[in-house]
Amino acid sequence: MALPPSGTTDQTFLREVDEEYRREQAVQIFRRYGLWIIGAVVLALIALAGFLYWQHHNRMAAGTQGEHYDAAVRLAEEGQTDKAVAALNTVAADDDAGYAAMAKIAQGNLLLQKNNAKAAAAKFAEVASEDDYPKPFRDFALVRQTVTEFDTLKPEVVIQRLKPLTDPNSPWLGTAGELVASAYLKTGNRAEAGKLYGQIAQAGDKVPDSLRQRAVQLAGVLGVDAIDQSKETKAR
Repeated sequence: MALPPSGTTDQTFLREVDEEYRREQAVQIFRRYGLWIIGAVVLALIALAGFLYWQHHNRMAAGTQGEHYDAAVRLAEEGQTDKAVAALNTVAADDDAGYAAMAKIAQGNLLLQKNNAKAAAAKFAEVASEDDYPKPFRDFALVRQTVTEFDTLKPEVVIQRLKPLTDPNSPWLGTAGELVASAYLKTGNRAEAGKLYGQIAQAGDKVPDSLRQRAVQLAGVLGVDAIDQSKETKAR
């Protein structure tokens, strides 16, 4: 190795030696593992590119499905029911669980408009029983199915289906609660019916005013004091 030029300090010389040694080590490492290193980097870049493409594809697919769903709804609003059902079939067959559930619920609503309650209930049941669909859609479909079939169902079936949705914190307390309370009345269980109407009456803004007022009246008939406390509080 050449001597350091005149005037170079020992510290500078040692640093240059250290850098030269590191470069030599790097060359040796690259010669031995270079292909593996390049392969690992390439694989990492491919994985990153694949992930970014997957994200982009999902966003684009969701946007496309949203456009298809909106177009189908517009056809339904224009009275072109058959075309709307066909368009909704395309959305329902897609992998996007949210839009697929919405499409099937919309199909059920269109079938109801055509007075085909049996087919509508079956369509709602498809959504309610599909574990891959988001829970809010499944719960909504179950309520719609039960409303559609209510007059033909045994009250015990209604209670079994919807009782889990009558929790005071449930967003379905109003509709599901009223259906379950009606089913309790059919079985002669006035105590449980009155209790449930009382919960609806005390639910405040969680349920519509008309439903809450009706629940207050029905609870009172059944001997349950269910004055709407939220209304009293506002009045003060």
